[in-house]
Amino acid sequence: MKVDVIGDIHGCIDELKELFDRLGYEWNNNVPIHPDDRLPVFVGDLTDRGPNSIAVILLVYKMVVEEQVAKYVPGNHCNKLYRYFLGNNVKQQHGLETTVAEYQALDKKLQKQVRHHFMTLYDQASLYLELPEVNAVIAHAGISENLIGKTGKKVKTFVLYGDITGETHEDGRPVRRDWAQSYHGDRWIVYGHTPVNHPRIVNKTINIDTGCVFGNALTCFRLPEEECISVPSKQPYIEEKFRID
Repeated sequence: MKVDVIGDIHGCIDELKELFDRLGYEWNNNVPIHPDDRLPVFVGDLTDRGPNSIAVILLVYKMVVEEQVAKYVPGNHCNKLYRYFLGNNVKQQHGLETTVAEYQALDKKLQKQVRHHFMTLYDQASLYLELPEVNAVIAHAGISENLIGKTGKKVKTFVLYGDITGETHEDGRPVRRDWAQSYHGDRWIVYGHTPVNHPRIVNKTINIDTGCVFGNALTCFRLPEEECISVPSKQPYIEEKFRID
């Protein structure tokens, strides 16, 4: 098995298509297929903030559900959009408002299709993926060694939001522990969630959310090669959005 793990897309469809081209995928019936049968894995946060979240949903649904040529794990933004589609009273902020605006601009028939596609994609997704063939675990915000193989509320919170303390920073962001520093497993943990200017490797963990929607890059981590490939973002760069080590 050869795997291409793709970081947080956040509606940046042009950069995603460019990344597939850069990775050597060939488009067949509007679906990217690699001649070496590589498996794309999306690390969550497909939507919100970026220019075309609906297009990302439709492409990922086609790849994962219809054609079954890719895998997907949900992120916190995916969870929030899913709850919106359930009809829950979700605050339309932190980027959700951009996806909702796109969605509400569609005709009713297409709205029904997009809602169905996204909810099906989410319902069928594993909370995180164990890929023993490439010695890796894929989880949106990461996962600590003691939680691998487990499910439940604690695991879900960690995987979607990281190792949060329950406290918040002045700007409202949750305070998170740097769980990667205490990870000593022999499997790669490939994750995103927290924007970094360059892929961040700590022990055998790698954060590949290189903040495409904030103007930096969209990144893929290839296994078993252990190689990163990125394409530059077309969005304006917002420096304060990035973690500084």
